[in-house]
Amino acid sequence: MSRLSRSLVVWAGVALATASAAADDAPKTAPEPAEVRVQTIEVRLSQAGPVVLLRVGNKAIPVFVDALVAESIQGALIGQKPPRPLSHDLMQTILQALDAKVSQVVITQKDGIFYGALTVVAGKTSRVFDSRSSDAIALAIRFKAPILLSPKLVDELGVELPGSGAKEL
Repeated sequence: MSRLSRSLVVWAGVALATASAAADDAPKTAPEPAEVRVQTIEVRLSQAGPVVLLRVGNKAIPVFVDALVAESIQGALIGQKPPRPLSHDLMQTILQALDAKVSQVVITQKDGIFYGALTVVAGKTSRVFDSRSSDAIALAIRFKAPILLSPKLVDELGVELPGSGAKEL
């Protein structure tokens, strides 16, 4: 079973997605509870550099990104069109020209690294692609596709947001 297919489960009636990533010799386990949808996304600057906050309830998963990706995500969030297309804008244009779209993104984490499972639908064909989490987030925003996280990931890595009586980011 691949590392991605373990984390992709049915969410709110969305069909089960599968991925064909590198084989993993781990034993099969029961599926995790349904994914939760990211409610809001913010881009902030921190002492460690730009960070994308994936907010779920009173917690946020911090995903550190490079400055160019942070700019791309922030631009997509506010509807800003750059004078020349950035890589994510180009990918959106290519997918739309091929009558395809991003239908959902699932963010997972393994060994301290975030991964993005990008589901692309073209016609009746749906495929899941392994990607950097930041690229998957940038494309999900452009296609208004849901970004999903496992409740376990939110519990383990989520940081209580200021004002909810917990630690600062």
